[in-house]
Amino acid sequence: MSGDFQERPRRVIVVGGGVSGLAAAHRLLELHAETEVVLLEASARLGGTVRTYEREGFLLEGGPDSFISEKPAALELARRLGLADRLIGTESRHRRSFVVRGGRLRPTPEGFQLLAPSRLLPFITSDIFTWRGKARMALDLVLPRRTNGSEESLAQFVRRRFGEEALVRMAQPMVGGIYTADPEHLSLRATMPRFLEMERAHRSLILAMWKNARRQAGAGRRAEGASGARYGLFLSFDRGMQVLTDALAARLPRGTARLSTKADSARFDETSGGWLIDTSDGGTVRGDGLIVALPAHAAARLLRETDAGLAGELESIPYASTATVNLAFKREDIPHPLDGFGFVTPFAERRATLACTFTSVKFGGRAPEGRALLRAFVGGALQPEMFELDDERLVAAVRADLRQLLGVEAPPVLAHVEKWPRSMAQYHLGHLERVARIRARLRTHTGLALCGNAYTGAGIPDCVRSGEEAAEGVSGQIEEGPAASIGRRPVSSQASP
Repeated sequence: MSGDFQERPRRVIVVGGGVSGLAAAHRLLELHAETEVVLLEASARLGGTVRTYEREGFLLEGGPDSFISEKPAALELARRLGLADRLIGTESRHRRSFVVRGGRLRPTPEGFQLLAPSRLLPFITSDIFTWRGKARMALDLVLPRRTNGSEESLAQFVRRRFGEEALVRMAQPMVGGIYTADPEHLSLRATMPRFLEMERAHRSLILAMWKNARRQAGAGRRAEGASGARYGLFLSFDRGMQVLTDALAARLPRGTARLSTKADSARFDETSGGWLIDTSDGGTVRGDGLIVALPAHAAARLLRETDAGLAGELESIPYASTATVNLAFKREDIPHPLDGFGFVTPFAERRATLACTFTSVKFGGRAPEGRALLRAFVGGALQPEMFELDDERLVAAVRADLRQLLGVEAPPVLAHVEKWPRSMAQYHLGHLERVARIRARLRTHTGLALCGNAYTGAGIPDCVRSGEEAAEGVSGQIEEGPAASIGRRPVSSQASP
């Protein structure tokens, strides 16, 4: 490198202070402690959608409430941060969830793994499906493999293997609780490729589930989870998910994070061999490398001057807006036994609430004695109009659902609404091809990487991995030449409630 870039420690600019950007900044310093990291965050706080509140003895999550340990990046990071003793698992009682049908909460059949049953008797006796629907789902046992290699949406796949009722009554609400997506557009290959692999390897998904359950039983492990959420794998922290982002922020050297500083545009300076970022305060930040940890549409605006083609690809990734509504009640005011971790609502039920977590049942320490905390999800790709309601009307809409489904007539003792506009990237058909084109464009730019939930996974572990891989890629480029990356591993899912 030339000019003033040789006269100081190398500097990497990270744009975006959510979990992905924080993970990237932390990893840069882990790799090379002498690296100067400049983290630009447009808002007045770090953490992005990870936001925890403590109010009147309740622990409220405005964003994600947990992460899955099966995908190791977040757990490994927590351990490196010294947070192992602050990790908590889900409560051992009531590890099941419900699906709304006909205005009632009906237990999800034990062993049902998102799309297919792994146990026969609970499936047969479930009142979520009609006998006609169960018979159609059972045809999966004899249907041939699909040999056409064209991409399928989740809806197409479920209809083909299990029928319309399985899609409407189970797959759509379960996947809606994860991706807040429209299954007609959601790419199965980009979100849940394991089901395609099951079909390829075993022909029948039900047979594959049964074989896996027998293997687990043979190894002395019982297949967990009424809903396929495998609740024993879900972790949080004793004082909420913000423990993780606060710990990451605390590890950054003083002056690293520049809050309330929006990055307006980015360009590569051929003369100095580095990146120039113009900021909202009228300044310019120079760096040897640049990691953009923003939603794809925001990254597109930032990089349009650098690469219009790359910006166009980023801008074409659709997003959905969601809101969380935390409601706290006196336990005696909820007639329902709350003997599960929550419920999901099929779109066919035409209710405001996509899903609801019984937070104080799922995790300990979330509510005072004699109180209960519930958290509802609203909006998403199928109900964007709900997101547009003001806070008062959102709370009223959720309360109407809770009145009918849980019998709750009393007003909450506390209510909190958190809105996240254009926060959930939608992995539509063609997503993996788009990501490949984005990677190809990145390879033409030295020292540039992207990370976040728009590319190779939406959960907290995916975001951590994405940020760390971006840091490793940029660090390697500065040392050895171009090797830009936005993550290389297939995505997987995070279930709710």
